Amino acid sequence: MTSHEEPDSPAAPAHHAPVRMSAALRGAADILARAGVADPIVDAELLIGHVIGLSRGGVQAAYIRDDVLGAEPAARLRELIARRANREPLQHLTGLAAFRHLELEVGPGVFVPRPETEVLAQLAIDALDDVPAAHPRAVDLGTGSGAIALAMATEVPRAEVWALERSAQAHAWAARNIARHHAANVHLVRGDLATDLTELDGTVDVVASNPPYVPDAAVPRDPEVQLHDPEEALYGGHDGLDVVRVLAGVALRLARPGGLVVIEHGEWQGGGTRAILEAAGWVDAQTRTDLTGRDRVTFAVHP
Repeated sequence: MTSHEEPDSPAAPAHHAPVRMSAALRGAADILARAGVADPIVDAELLIGHVIGLSRGGVQAAYIRDDVLGAEPAARLRELIARRANREPLQHLTGLAAFRHLELEVGPGVFVPRPETEVLAQLAIDALDDVPAAHPRAVDLGTGSGAIALAMATEVPRAEVWALERSAQAHAWAARNIARHHAANVHLVRGDLATDLTELDGTVDVVASNPPYVPDAAVPRDPEVQLHDPEEALYGGHDGLDVVRVLAGVALRLARPGGLVVIEHGEWQGGGTRAILEAAGWVDAQTRTDLTGRDRVTFAVHP
């Protein structure tokens, strides 16, 4: 390569040279596509944006203009594309995950929030919003990054929300996110969902949880999930419903009469989750689908 030529791909050997945005984006997307990444162009745009501090729309505009990506950003992009091609989660590389209107800090040791969990959050938020009390109470059992708790606390700011997490690593991520969003109405507690928060018994309006619900033998296909999400946030016993069985009784203890429990589960677990809740004493159990039409969330009422 002569001194005035430009590299045509972010996969080119490491050197100190700029690259055109068109070549950077095409090369990155091609590498990710060959690695089996589901949305290679989207991921490439987001990683370029992360490197140079632009939104995805800003990257698309830079592509149309065919801006020059400087030598240092190009080198950083090559590193990130290589890691993404090895199927590190995109959110671990950028350090952020989107959830409803929130940007959450995530990384190793915490479950990356998924778009389908927004169905659970919406049901919980709607129920909280309908409570006439000045300060309705909600609990997020197994809060992970704090996604559900923060969605409830920020979209129903008059609510008081307790977020419970057992894992030290996940608890630390939740603390960072609560501080990031200045959510003074979220009370983060490190503890076990089976035994803690007894001081709230009989007073909670909404109990929400996205528990581990993957059956032990059903190893996820995606390397991003299988290799990088914490096992304790994924696996829920032989049928995936072991934690749901615990939640059914714990939530009944926490909730006030007329209170709601809202639980996420797998697409084949709606019937089993309703049966568990009804056997524990809940009434009017119903299941809602996610945006793909799959059963995703079951809720029930404290009698």
